[in-house]
Amino acid sequence: MKMSTNKKIGEKVIEPELSYTITGVLFAVHNELGQYAREKQYGDLVEKKLKEIKIPYKREISISDSGNILDFIIDNKIVLELKASRILTKENYRQIQNYLQQTNIKLGLLINFRSKYLKPVRIIRIDSYNS
Repeated sequence: MKMSTNKKIGEKVIEPELSYTITGVLFAVHNELGQYAREKQYGDLVEKKLKEIKIPYKREISISDSGNILDFIIDNKIVLELKASRILTKENYRQIQNYLQQTNIKLGLLINFRSKYLKPVRIIRIDSYNS
């Protein structure tokens, strides 16, 4: 009897095609600007590339009275949060989880462009999350 140690077998990837397309855009932006640009420069180029491939998005959305502004909502299916910092912190993960809760979107992508090698992080909305 063959047993699998992969507990994720059978789990569904959320928005695979759209998230892979966005990841391609993010790698193109990182290749073009490198790792030392400002967050706004990365956002501007992401926006330009999303327009070029005709993916619907909203940018810099205020989602609550707290003054929090998320970077992008892609096709009303993915929250995209861009960072340009030395490291990602727990607060960055809490922030995107909070955005997912408030928008009721299932998938978020957290990107730190400051890294030498881009590693998009997929964040799944926790249904019973308390911030």
